[in-house]
Amino acid sequence: MRNLRSDNLYKQLAKAIFLAATVVVLLWLCYKMVSVILLLLFAIVLALAINDPIIRLERRNIKRVWASTIVFTCILLSFAAIAFFAGPKINDQISLLIENLPGYAIQASDTVSSWFSKYPEIQKEIKIDSGNVGSLFPSMSNTLVQVGNFSLSILAQVLVVIVFISMVGYMVTNPRPLFELYLLIFPPGQRDKATIAFSRISVMVRGWMRSNIIGGIMNAVLVTGFLTIMGIPGAFVWGALAFFAEFIPRIGFFIKAIPPILVALSISGYTATWVVVFYLVVDEIMADFIMPRIRSNTMKIHPVSILFVVLAMGVAFGFIGILLATPLTAMIKAYFEVFYLNKFDDDKLMNKRIHHMMYQNEPMQNNG
Repeated sequence: MRNLRSDNLYKQLAKAIFLAATVVVLLWLCYKMVSVILLLLFAIVLALAINDPIIRLERRNIKRVWASTIVFTCILLSFAAIAFFAGPKINDQISLLIENLPGYAIQASDTVSSWFSKYPEIQKEIKIDSGNVGSLFPSMSNTLVQVGNFSLSILAQVLVVIVFISMVGYMVTNPRPLFELYLLIFPPGQRDKATIAFSRISVMVRGWMRSNIIGGIMNAVLVTGFLTIMGIPGAFVWGALAFFAEFIPRIGFFIKAIPPILVALSISGYTATWVVVFYLVVDEIMADFIMPRIRSNTMKIHPVSILFVVLAMGVAFGFIGILLATPLTAMIKAYFEVFYLNKFDDDKLMNKRIHHMMYQNEPMQNNG
């Protein structure tokens, strides 16, 4: 009897050790494959965004394979046109900005320090000594050496890009097996909810991508045109930055506005003031009038929710995490609404409860 108990105890202990080891190995694999998982998530987001024009072509009796080919060809031609027409200009301006960066820093510090002429201690902290400016920025030779150190990984990066494009292509060309695999994750009784949640995610992601592309193009054109007229160096660079900053919610304004404002300070305080006014006015018009119409309320997500996910994803996964923050917030919102909120009846007193929490000036009756 004792031997039987010892054998059972030994088997249970062995199972526990095996289970713990399996969990540790899986966690280790997930940790090592974080970049791959993020790449897969980004591919899914792009596939959902690209799927909309493919569906429209399918409705015109074009087979999905050919519809996908047409859409991918248009995207590649668009990138090729941008690289051909704007690429050389942006490259030249980036080189000039890097070369003249110490001079811009000195001139900007002189402009700002002149505002504090009555406060010499503050002025001393702000002003940059021309003799020490070289220590603040790496020399061009050191920069080229550092870039050269990454030349060996160029082939690997190219292979990753090829695999990524192929992954997106297979997703949009033949999505049915992937949808079947997705639904098999859920029990049969939950698959209707899973279908509804995924459909909501698709609508929100398409709205997010479409609005960001249109808004980014408008921002890029306005920024490039205005900064060119104002004579700000690197206007095409700041226009490209404005386009990509549109994909970063809430904090994209600071990313696209602060660098050209600092460069404008190197010209004069008057010029910098006009640049600040321009960015504020454009951001206000885009945020309050143009972007809501483009988005058509497809993503009804509170800014605090987006900012929280942006910070969390940025801390955990860096820049790629920030880019994926809004689609991830949309996914969380869709599944939360479908699988959790739908369990409860509509609360007819919801607005009254919220008003009471905000102002605490109306007594609440206990209906429970």
